[in-house]
Amino acid sequence: MRIGLLGTGPWAERVHAPSLSEHPGVELVGVWGRRAEAARELAERHGARAYDDPEALVADVDAVAFALPPGVQAELAARAAGAGRHLLLEKPLADTVPAARRVVEAARRAGAASVVFFTLRFGTPEQQAWIGEQAAHGGWFTARAEWLAPVFGDRPAPGPDSPWRRERGALWDVGPHALSVLLPVLGDVTDVTAARGPLDTVHLVTHHEGGASATLTLSLSAPPAAAGTAVELRGRAGTAALPVHGDGPQAAHGRAVDALLSTARSGGPHPCGAGFGLRVVEVLDAAERSLRDGGSVQRPPAPHS
Repeated sequence: MRIGLLGTGPWAERVHAPSLSEHPGVELVGVWGRRAEAARELAERHGARAYDDPEALVADVDAVAFALPPGVQAELAARAAGAGRHLLLEKPLADTVPAARRVVEAARRAGAASVVFFTLRFGTPEQQAWIGEQAAHGGWFTARAEWLAPVFGDRPAPGPDSPWRRERGALWDVGPHALSVLLPVLGDVTDVTAARGPLDTVHLVTHHEGGASATLTLSLSAPPAAAGTAVELRGRAGTAALPVHGDGPQAAHGRAVDALLSTARSGGPHPCGAGFGLRVVEVLDAAERSLRDGGSVQRPPAPHS
């Protein structure tokens, strides 16, 4: 599969470009970025061509991988899908529900395969098996998810920082990670209540179709000593904790590439396709409305396939 990369930031440099250039099932054809010099440097490093125009890159490939802010990604992804290109997308799919829906509709009309790269959903085989096993168990009563990162604050840890993360905060950056694990295990969200914590920290209470409730604590401003990730379930089967130690984002991205190749061959939707990405955006939007208006926001619009 001939694939092009849109984006040249730290995540593209450290994860997407090496993953794509080293994957035996794809050929990294070219790189486009909003900074032409960065695109040239990244392309040269991985034996690809730098493109000045994203449309020209899309025209030369079978699939497009994205490492762009969600607002930029959604517009370009809808256009790429409209041209019949398969999509390897970043989370969140978009920064608004209508923009996310346009990507889903464009991919559906064109019959384009799509996969959204949630790092834990494409984590180690142990992590993937854990999610499947807990979904099969069922009978969960409650869940707790914490995604606490020291990206912001007085002593920020090395890692991705960008204007969109500053603007949208932890809810939109690490919230998708928590939801990507909870939704397949607990079922669809019926309502969301959100409250603000210190700095960009957000606390959510979600209720799910299966009857369980979950609490989520999300922050990009945690003190380094307090940072960490955890998901714990409690129910008839007892307690279960997500294995959080993986083999790195590049390995996970490689498995997302595998999923895109498989989905493109089969022609069917992937569980982490654009439709699931839209669902996550709908839940994030409901949480944002709860923060703005107060109180619980009832079930967002029905999921899209």
